[in-house]
Amino acid sequence: MTDQAIHDHANPSMHEPRSEQAQLHIVTPAQYLVVYLVLIALTALTCAAAFVDLKWANAVIALAIACTQVVIVVLFDMHVAYQSRLIKLTIGAGVFMFLVMVTMTLTDYISRSWGMW
Repeated sequence: MTDQAIHDHANPSMHEPRSEQAQLHIVTPAQYLVVYLVLIALTALTCAAAFVDLKWANAVIALAIACTQVVIVVLFDMHVAYQSRLIKLTIGAGVFMFLVMVTMTLTDYISRSWGMW
């Protein structure tokens, strides 16, 4: 055996594509255009909702639209929709921890006796 054959036999992964490379996804400009138009439409919807007086629901609607925009950006602009489940799990864990921290902060804020001291 030649030195190259021994090296190739000892390291077979050198010629096999890695899992990240094997599942490459090419995003077409048309897909980016659709994502762009959806984000512009959601921005216009946010602006239109700001001119309607819905009392407490204005903030809820604005936050819901903003969360939808964030999900679209993360899934398509950051290519998470085409990644492995491990990447999706990592992002999900980050979102979960963020929600835990916000919940803890709001629980502390709400439980204080404002104006009683």
